[in-house]
Amino acid sequence: MSEQDNPRREFLRKTLTLIPVVTVASTGLGGSVLMATPAEGATATPEPVGRTSSPATPYEPTYFTAQEWAFLNAAVARLIPADEQGPGALEAGVPEYIDRQMHTPYASGALWFMQGPFNTDAPAEMGWQSKLVPKQIYRLGIAATEALCKSTYNSTFAGLDSATRDEVLKQLEAGTPHFENVPAKMFFSFLLQNTKEGFFCDPIHGGNKGMVGWTMIGFPGARADFMDWVERNEQYPFPAVSIRGERA
Repeated sequence: MSEQDNPRREFLRKTLTLIPVVTVASTGLGGSVLMATPAEGATATPEPVGRTSSPATPYEPTYFTAQEWAFLNAAVARLIPADEQGPGALEAGVPEYIDRQMHTPYASGALWFMQGPFNTDAPAEMGWQSKLVPKQIYRLGIAATEALCKSTYNSTFAGLDSATRDEVLKQLEAGTPHFENVPAKMFFSFLLQNTKEGFFCDPIHGGNKGMVGWTMIGFPGARADFMDWVERNEQYPFPAVSIRGERA
């Protein structure tokens, strides 16, 4: 892992560590995770202590195509890369989290007011200002980014080296490419937001496998006894626990 990746992870770790554990669940990190549902057949039965939350077989996406899936895996791996501080978004199962989100009301805009006219210059408090919903933004954004990579580098996004992937993501963040069907900046904002959510969600939603995100910031998860430690200004001494009863 190059030195350029370290500030990215360090910033993520430090900024979230400063947030009191009682407020992590109420931050912007929970924008869509509250609308997620367990995978079909999943139960809330606690699993044995020490059992890994990773499936025995690789997760198969149900919304994204093979090319879209390759893009998603390559992109989240650069947004939160693995390094000496711990696993990254890819190892935490963030792509699975995002794919499962595509089957929730969040992804179809079912809870938003979706009637026009839309004013893209309106302040955020005026609500969602686009006819596009998250699942459409992903599909159109990935297709446009792949077309950009093909025309500029003669390669798919996943086929680029790490430095070039970072450059493409920086362009998306800045809104530099002009995509015909979806604003590049809008697409990147959803990708980044959902990546952070998948890294810190409860594992029942598909991400944060092994509770690696919670472990990084010292979040206790679904424990009921951590409140006594909030005012002590001490590191919570026990491992995180998921809703299912899994332990980090």
